[in-house]
Amino acid sequence: MVLNFTKMHGCGNDYIYFNCLKEQLENPEEIAQKLSHRHFSVGGDGIVMICSSSVADAKMRMFNSDGSEGKMCGNAIRCVGKYLSDNGIVNKDTVTIETLSGIKTLELTKKNDKVVSAKVDMGKAELVPENIPVCVDGQHDKLVDYPLEIDGIEYKITCVSMGNPHCVVFCDDVSKIDLEKLGPKFENNSIFPDKVNTEFVSIVNRDKIKMRVWERGSGETMACGTGACAAVVAAVENGFCNRDQYVSVELLGGELNICYTKETVYMIGEAAVAFKGEVEI
Repeated sequence: MVLNFTKMHGCGNDYIYFNCLKEQLENPEEIAQKLSHRHFSVGGDGIVMICSSSVADAKMRMFNSDGSEGKMCGNAIRCVGKYLSDNGIVNKDTVTIETLSGIKTLELTKKNDKVVSAKVDMGKAELVPENIPVCVDGQHDKLVDYPLEIDGIEYKITCVSMGNPHCVVFCDDVSKIDLEKLGPKFENNSIFPDKVNTEFVSIVNRDKIKMRVWERGSGETMACGTGACAAVVAAVENGFCNRDQYVSVELLGGELNICYTKETVYMIGEAAVAFKGEVEI
């Protein structure tokens, strides 16, 4: 079986995109594992299926490199918007995309008739522990600067859901974090029944933060859109940044701009095509 694909990325968070508007992809879990390997195949953080939807302009399904299906990916959804527009499937500047965490609205920015970036209404941040989910003793409206011990060391965590679970840890220097060792210990900690994405964040000033991310099912990635949103929400909740103002999030693969409001969280970032091709399964 030969499959046509488009390799796209948002701030280096790269996925292999398939047009599934007319027919579905068989065994996406297995295909994600095979194609994501960077030495033996196309390489990427997973695959994304662009599907038809009865409630939005299109539906996004994304699978991590380990084959697990994710509910939402902020970087991938911008690329879906670009694909739909650049290929003439949707001819408007505001696009709606159905995901497992709800319908998201994108405002597309073009240059020379091609989408270069998008603003995404990511929806309201969820802070209630059981809705994230996080399992801790006692009743808590939210977990902000909450102590969690791992390997005898106490970390202060702030937990947020942006349609998927996030654990944010503030530190002095993100470059010194041994993410390969520490990331899995957070991801698989027993307080996170659905596992968790973990963001390690350093505060530069009230308008800028630096972040590295360990994504459940993928490991360290160059960027994570929902993670950047969660990091800014956590920074505001801890008093480091301001609500209703855009905060620049510096990631390994580029920059995202995030605004945390009472009603929702907005994300602005690039969307780019790396290359197109075909692969035999």
